[in-house]
Amino acid sequence: MRVKVRNMEDNSSILTGDEKFVCDTSVIFNGQILRLVTDGDLGIKPKIIIPNVVIAEIEYRSNIQKEIGFFGIDVLKTLRELHDKGDIELIISGKRPTREEIKLSPGGELDALIRQEAKTNSAQLITTDRIQGDIGKFEGLEVVYVKDRAITTSKDLLSLKLLDYFDDQTMSVHLKRNIPPYAKKGAPGDWRLEQISEQPISNQAIEDVALEIIEFVREDQHSFIEIEKTGALVTQMREFRIVITRPPFSNDVEITAVRPLVNLELSDYSIDRRLQVRLDRAEGILVCGQPGAGKSTFSAALANYYLDSQKIVKTLESVRDLQVRPEITQYTKLDGNLENSADVLLLVRPDFTIFDEVRTTNDFEIYKDFRLSGVGMIGVVHSSSAIDAIQRFIGRVELGMLPSIIDTIIFIEGGDISSVLIVRMTVKVPSGFRDKDLARPVIEVRDFQTNQLVFEIYSFGQDVVLNPINPVKTKKNFPDYEKYSPIESREGSRKRIELDVEVKQNKVIITAPPQYASNNIEIYADNRLIFTGSLSREGDMSLSLSNREGQKVLKQHNKHKIIYGKLK
Repeated sequence: MRVKVRNMEDNSSILTGDEKFVCDTSVIFNGQILRLVTDGDLGIKPKIIIPNVVIAEIEYRSNIQKEIGFFGIDVLKTLRELHDKGDIELIISGKRPTREEIKLSPGGELDALIRQEAKTNSAQLITTDRIQGDIGKFEGLEVVYVKDRAITTSKDLLSLKLLDYFDDQTMSVHLKRNIPPYAKKGAPGDWRLEQISEQPISNQAIEDVALEIIEFVREDQHSFIEIEKTGALVTQMREFRIVITRPPFSNDVEITAVRPLVNLELSDYSIDRRLQVRLDRAEGILVCGQPGAGKSTFSAALANYYLDSQKIVKTLESVRDLQVRPEITQYTKLDGNLENSADVLLLVRPDFTIFDEVRTTNDFEIYKDFRLSGVGMIGVVHSSSAIDAIQRFIGRVELGMLPSIIDTIIFIEGGDISSVLIVRMTVKVPSGFRDKDLARPVIEVRDFQTNQLVFEIYSFGQDVVLNPINPVKTKKNFPDYEKYSPIESREGSRKRIELDVEVKQNKVIITAPPQYASNNIEIYADNRLIFTGSLSREGDMSLSLSNREGQKVLKQHNKHKIIYGKLK
């Protein structure tokens, strides 16, 4: 809703005629002046006055590589084109601000110079800044106040040039000036990097993509800018997380756009009944894995699961890109600091908080404070193995606090759960010690599936020792669960399991012999691993054809491939 303010409550349309309008920086930086002109709200061939103060501010923002500055230049160029076509009369007025006046910009000195230009030219002041409008009205100016972001975007997301680089299999797109575009395609743990065009991206093409993104984000009420610094901008454009970098931060202009391919439920993962009960009881969970493994997707599924369990769930993210349900409020940095956000979030009293990207020492402190305050926490941590996630806490928090703030570690690899560790405190003689007088508090890290001790953590003199007892083996370090199978010996546990595959309407039902019920199982087709899943207590598994696993099994079944299983 656009409002003409001689009286700030006056909703009447702007009068046509030979009127003059002075623009402040706000209506340039958000592009609202172009909409006022093209919609005819400023009358026929209005006189648009751009103070040199505004031009200097736009030039300054561009020189320090702020995307808003480049967008402002694009708006100025469009105003010049409208002048050349005779749609408006463009006037540049006033003196450039001094260095001292620019330094005093946060105190309102530049805004005062803009209001002075409106007085000198007997013109109306156009602004989206409420303070600027109120002060202008007090000073006797006629103010046209435009309610910023109160309109829905007229540009369709699908019309953006960026979307031309995406298809149904694209996880991320990587654009760099004078380099052909590349894309990651596939799924977490099973992706490939492809060159999607032979033609290098020209300077004009990459700038057009960047400006479209900025324009869309500033107009769309479901998109927002997360970080804007010299040479770098991070924005969340609907489901797309976009990073735009420029020199001096990067060696050239680059745009990276990432989107989630799927939104999964907790039931889509390899979770048996025991693990689900554990998640219901756990309150200090670390979700870890390497970049691109699927940690955030799993964390979002876990958040939605807790929401379904009648829990109050919030998220704390530096960049709000978790794909959670609308009922879950996503918090980011308050005044540029997550500690400020944590202070407010504690007052909201959530049952669970998803802390995406626990990375810095301050992040670990926030995680600890929340847990000791009784808030259930799911922390997302980058690590190459499950035990590495714990090691990132060692030295940042007191050793004796670890079991109080972390009780469950879930390692994600290839988009699924690879291993689960549990943490507990005991007093004993550490493994390898013979003297009973050396008993001390020891943190035991056990494999959840087998309850086997895999690591011990304890103090030894001035050092903290992390002692591997039976290290968990995965693909790089995967748990060898079949070694501890209660069904049969290790030699027999990897034998082929005959499976019955039945297609019913919109799902595929896989049935195994009853002795394998409630076990994790790997599904193969002609010696090729399709996916890993969990059998129910009845020994079957139901896969919806709307998810990728169901589609994979159906495809192999239709090709008459032999589908069989092996215990994981």
